[in-house]
Amino acid sequence: MNTATIASANTTPIPEPQTRVPLRQDAAVIGLVGLAHATSHFSHLLLAPLFPIFMKEFGLSFSELGFLATVFFTISGAGQAASGFLVDKVGARPVLFGSLVCFMAAALSGYMAQSYGGLMLVAVFAGLGNAPFHPVDFSILNQRVSPSRLGYAYSAHGLSGNLGWALTPVFLLFFTATSGWRSGYLAALVLYACVLAVLVLHRDKLRTEVVRRAADAPQGSDTAFLKLPVVWWCFAFFLLSTMTLAVVQNFAAPLMQAMHGVSFEAATTTITAYMICGAVGMFVGGFVAARMPRRSDQVVGWAMGIGSLLLLVVATGWLGGLGSMAVLALTGFAVGVGGPSRDMMIKKAAPKGATGRVYGTVYSGLDIGFALAPLLYGVFMDRGMYSTTLVAAAVLLMLSVGAALGVGRRTVHG
Repeated sequence: MNTATIASANTTPIPEPQTRVPLRQDAAVIGLVGLAHATSHFSHLLLAPLFPIFMKEFGLSFSELGFLATVFFTISGAGQAASGFLVDKVGARPVLFGSLVCFMAAALSGYMAQSYGGLMLVAVFAGLGNAPFHPVDFSILNQRVSPSRLGYAYSAHGLSGNLGWALTPVFLLFFTATSGWRSGYLAALVLYACVLAVLVLHRDKLRTEVVRRAADAPQGSDTAFLKLPVVWWCFAFFLLSTMTLAVVQNFAAPLMQAMHGVSFEAATTTITAYMICGAVGMFVGGFVAARMPRRSDQVVGWAMGIGSLLLLVVATGWLGGLGSMAVLALTGFAVGVGGPSRDMMIKKAAPKGATGRVYGTVYSGLDIGFALAPLLYGVFMDRGMYSTTLVAAAVLLMLSVGAALGVGRRTVHG
């Protein structure tokens, strides 16, 4: 079935940019969306890098800390599916601005936190802010960037997200070392305010067309895309692949400390190294996606398969502390290469006029994966099953390969 025709009869068509749009104009849109996306990923790690400090200060277990991540991604996942409809109805720009305000509230809550409840507020506000980002970002990119440059736009989008992840641990630990962990949240508040100011200043480049439902459209037409099997194969891919990334984000530092006795500072840099390598992989993957748009599912499958094998190597512990951290970072590169092709794969599966809704639904699998994974891995970590934690992550990543190939088999290549 050609998924591109499902919703077109019931919605006002959204014009795609012409190929002759100046590079400078496309670059400005990509840069602004990338800045916003980096801010979103920065917020994913407002809590995790400081888990060892919170354990000492508030007397928390790995499972309790993992539950904070579960709350964040549960709210983000539920909100993401709903915000896709909102983006299609009111446009991406006002939803984006609202997200930045939520991030500011999260940072303020972290600065004022006096207990586990205060940390929970950080998770709640950050989850609310993170929820709309994929429907927002991809609605803007797909409408405002020339089709011939979309592969590079997706690469820049993924790269900026990884850089946001890479920056957070360094950012928070710098302020923790110099003036205490609370000052890191105060600095984050200022950072969010500056990003919001930049986006408001250039708001004309972030406008998207609103999808208007035809007067004679049948009831339920807004949710017709949910009947497409390819949408749920995309959802399954994000659910499975994300449960692997959650290991790195939440438990890479304690894993390296427990398995190899490395220092807290060295173990924490593993997260940053993974994200930087992931960003480099995204950059390379942008060229791959632009040159192989018809084979996006196969590119994703190879990237995730190699990443899974590398994780199994880390799980053995044979390479020692430094070697394990290096291979874990290399896993980030492998997964990163598949990122732009992943986004191209989702675009091909999305019906016209339902971009926000499809991206919201599909990417909610990402948030659900992030929500479930800390609960699973937290149990393993509390029981000292460190290698098992990594093996489980590798198996889930390999299962995501099957989901990606399932998407490819159900998508019309054009």
